[in-house]
Amino acid sequence: MSRLLIIFARNPELGKTKTRLAQTLGDEAALAIYYKLINKAQEVTADLPIDKAVYYSSFIDREDSWDNEKYQKYLQKGDTLGEKMYYAIEEGISNGYQQVALIGTDIYTLTADIIMRGFELLNESDTVLGPAKDGGYYLIGMKRPEPSIFGLKEWSHSEVFSQTVKLIKNQGMSYSTTQTLNDIDKPEDLKGTDLEVLI
Repeated sequence: MSRLLIIFARNPELGKTKTRLAQTLGDEAALAIYYKLINKAQEVTADLPIDKAVYYSSFIDREDSWDNEKYQKYLQKGDTLGEKMYYAIEEGISNGYQQVALIGTDIYTLTADIIMRGFELLNESDTVLGPAKDGGYYLIGMKRPEPSIFGLKEWSHSEVFSQTVKLIKNQGMSYSTTQTLNDIDKPEDLKGTDLEVLI
């Protein structure tokens, strides 16, 4: 079974990362938190027994902390978040992978076991979603790309997960879910983690 994990990562730039956190904590603290999130994502994914690819928001950085030997590196393409996710997953499947899952870098409590559980669920379902507590999702996995699933007009609201489920059902596709986790978007999301010291 050939599997690919795609990680969407913003190029870390002052004033352009974790902007909702920055509104309260300031740009420098928000950037520091984002570096911590990147480090956590690397810690969780580096030794997974599958192929991995980082998709950058602005430019491909071969001199950063994402190991060039462990991670393929690509640039996100498309205008909306939905288009960017679809194109990345479609590219992975076009490259011959039978299962492709995509995550971001905002889930500090994400573990290697949860990611691998997502792939296992693809053995029995067409798609897999990792629901986030804010109503979005932190993981999506597929065996064949379906653009309509990424056709939401808005992506920053509490109905993203439920609306995506409806789109999956509309295609007559099955889905499974991993456990619900909390993403890091607001200062209160840091509480209970070791990032709390940065508040």
